[in-house]
Amino acid sequence: MTFTRSLKSLLATTLLVPTLHGFAAEENWINLSGSFDGWRQIGDANWRIENGEFVADKGNGHLVTQESLTDFRIKLEFFASDGKANSGIFFRASDPNRIVDTSAYEANIYDERPDQSGRTGGIVHFAAPSEAINAGGKWNTYDITVQGDHIVVVLNGTKTVDTHDGTYKSGPLSLQYGAGVIKFRNVQLQKL
Repeated sequence: MTFTRSLKSLLATTLLVPTLHGFAAEENWINLSGSFDGWRQIGDANWRIENGEFVADKGNGHLVTQESLTDFRIKLEFFASDGKANSGIFFRASDPNRIVDTSAYEANIYDERPDQSGRTGGIVHFAAPSEAINAGGKWNTYDITVQGDHIVVVLNGTKTVDTHDGTYKSGPLSLQYGAGVIKFRNVQLQKL
């Protein structure tokens, strides 16, 4: 009986440890949604919070994290009113006061971008998306992992970018507003 009880205890511990480890890993996500705390605005986009969502529909500009990031994972949901809506998630911005696609990486949100190599799901100037996924008119998900020179972008569960590039090393990330109606919700950050 003692051997059986010890074996059951060992099995229960073995099964429980991965569960506890997985739970602990989920705890280090930082919620960046529903408040402008931790963000600053540049440009004249009319960012506001509606129903816990970041929303903009006029002007041009960014919500920029106050913190500079190097290795991280960001998960979020976004809504783009149609294929002409223009937005993106910029990261490792080298100039936090002037964020453009030539001073940061940009996971684009722009289905009808004239240069389709930088359309929704791609990294403008660095990696075309492996698949053309239209995001206009619905809620979508982005899951972006940046570690060292490795960048992985997952759009709506499909890996659209898996590339290596070391041009930008560190900097804040931003949510961009360019055109249409853009909304972001459930913005979660994990430092790696």
